[in-house]
Amino acid sequence: MRLLLVEDDELLGAGIEDSLTRARYAVEWVRSGTHALAALEHGSFDAIVLDLGLPGMDGTEVLRRARAKGNVAPVLILSARDTVAQRVAGLDAGADDYLVKPFDVDELLARVRTLQRRARGAARNVLEHGGLRLDPAALSVIHEGRPVPLQRREFMLLQKLLAAPGQVLTRAQLEESLYGWDGNVESNALDVHVHNLRRKLYPGVIRTVRGVGYVADPPA
Repeated sequence: MRLLLVEDDELLGAGIEDSLTRARYAVEWVRSGTHALAALEHGSFDAIVLDLGLPGMDGTEVLRRARAKGNVAPVLILSARDTVAQRVAGLDAGADDYLVKPFDVDELLARVRTLQRRARGAARNVLEHGGLRLDPAALSVIHEGRPVPLQRREFMLLQKLLAAPGQVLTRAQLEESLYGWDGNVESNALDVHVHNLRRKLYPGVIRTVRGVGYVADPPA
């Protein structure tokens, strides 16, 4: 899953980026409201973690402009502004959740998982596909009762596909979700990840749509 982190505090931003990356997210970190809007203009994100006290443009204004342009990615606000009126203003501007600084990293990760769950209309975070079970909180994959060890991007790819069963995701969508703005991606990297997943799980979990991309068909 690809997240946009908007935070101007270098120390805090680095800590959040590291925690999200370890939790199997592809994170794009920008430090200003202007750069946040540019990122949203040119890329798609599964969720946005947004600070309010940004240089140049307040996070609330970033959120209003993003929503006005039709961006529907779920947004978690991070802010030291902790009055009820300030929290209400953030939520009314289009945020889905509000977390007051300082916060515990585990709570941040739990709230991001909740945003993802709401976005796909699910009652819980766990993704299931036949005898396959992926738990984002535990970073675990179980197949027919057997733990399946996956590399970071294998896990991310499987999660992206299982979160949209029956939906064909293009190579560009999947590569952006896995690698973001990293320009040093091997041309066959995605195919290698798919091959490894099929080898570790079972061939039918991911179907190739030639010339387009891949899909996890709903189990029969």
